[in-house]
Amino acid sequence: MMTLQENYQQIVDDHRKYVEQGNTVDYTFRKHQLEKIKKILKDYETEIYDVLKKDLNKPDHEIITTEIGIIHTELDFTIKNLRYWMQPEKVASPLTHKGSKSYIMKEPLGVVLVISPWNYPLQLSLVPIIGALAAGNSVVLKPSEHAAHTSDLLARMIEENFDPSYFSVIQGAVEETTELLKQRFDHIFYTGGSAVGKIVMRAASEHLTPVTLELGGKSPAIVDEDANIQIAAKRIVWGKYTNAGQTCVAPDYLLVQESVKFKLLKAMKKQIKSIFGKNLIQGENYSKIINEDHFKRLVSFLNEDHIVHGGEYNQEDLIIEPTILDKIDWDDPIMQEEIFGPILPVLQFENIEDALSLIKSKEKPLALYYFGENPRMQSQVMEYVSFGGGAINDTFFHLANPYLPFGGVGKSGMGSYHGKASFNTFSHQKSVLKQTTKFDFPFRYTGGTVSSNILKKFLS
Repeated sequence: MMTLQENYQQIVDDHRKYVEQGNTVDYTFRKHQLEKIKKILKDYETEIYDVLKKDLNKPDHEIITTEIGIIHTELDFTIKNLRYWMQPEKVASPLTHKGSKSYIMKEPLGVVLVISPWNYPLQLSLVPIIGALAAGNSVVLKPSEHAAHTSDLLARMIEENFDPSYFSVIQGAVEETTELLKQRFDHIFYTGGSAVGKIVMRAASEHLTPVTLELGGKSPAIVDEDANIQIAAKRIVWGKYTNAGQTCVAPDYLLVQESVKFKLLKAMKKQIKSIFGKNLIQGENYSKIINEDHFKRLVSFLNEDHIVHGGEYNQEDLIIEPTILDKIDWDDPIMQEEIFGPILPVLQFENIEDALSLIKSKEKPLALYYFGENPRMQSQVMEYVSFGGGAINDTFFHLANPYLPFGGVGKSGMGSYHGKASFNTFSHQKSVLKQTTKFDFPFRYTGGTVSSNILKKFLS
């Protein structure tokens, strides 16, 4: 009987042979695989809604907008542009290379490992895979064991529709992931927390395997004194409490100019009821927390002295209603780590420059959101603070634009994907120079004063 390591070694070897035989090079083949994913999403649609409901109690509209819809957008965009992306890219040659032509070829990296998280278990599995398959790689997917129903369905969807040497799923927990990371892949794509991200990067270093790490951090939402308060309230509430706050780019804390704080909080309370409705504590039209451990961690942040809205929870169903905490400072426990739940701490500022300096003194966040109407200040915020990606007068929505690369910076991640960025992430850009044989400059072969003078004149 094969050990786990031997089994995984065989799987990776089979994948490598599949790629090396040239099976994935052809444009028609790659396009067909992407079209197959579109068909699969339709064929298994009823089951997709069912498993996401079981794992996270996701409402249908959230499944459409944050899972299936994003995948379809990515698929359509990639299929439309794939032939163009695959073409060799012509580039200029300097005068010293007269007679030559230079171009960049895009070739597959090889065998890609995608380790996906539990919070958007379908979308965050398939979107990077779309890029990997479009670039001509084979893929091994390791979905999260915490979203077990979705992982089981993903495994079945892929096993029933793809060659196992081309696209396969390995399920399991820590032991399986640890053994899988011992194998030599050509790229590892990981989405999740920074603690495991370090483990992935350490394991990848054994084989000098490049990695893309999509992590997280404490992403701020800033509301300035000239912001449209009603719009800001609506968009912050939607971005924060969708999927019960279990979103890597959800606003992790709110920084609001003190003169508009009362008005903003009042508007946010109203928007929570308007967007998510009533009876949230019973799990009607509202996502649950993924597991007991995560639930207990979040409940520990619910200090009655700070709650200005929400705070109720249902332990049996793992539901915490949208909560706002006020009078918070940076020494409070909730500000020491990424929250990843439906709790929003509020801090206030008097001067926007001080608020930006405070953010800049912390680790670089995955996202940043600024609400304000002054174009000069909008530009200043975007330019002054380093962050993965973000929005002006909106939250969350930037990640659904396939024209925008999505990724972190510093401790919030490395590398990017979505749209062409995904194709580039999973491709090797191979530089080629094609030289003419119709003539040959002698000065590059010979030494002496004459050749040196010719070269100096040529380069001047």
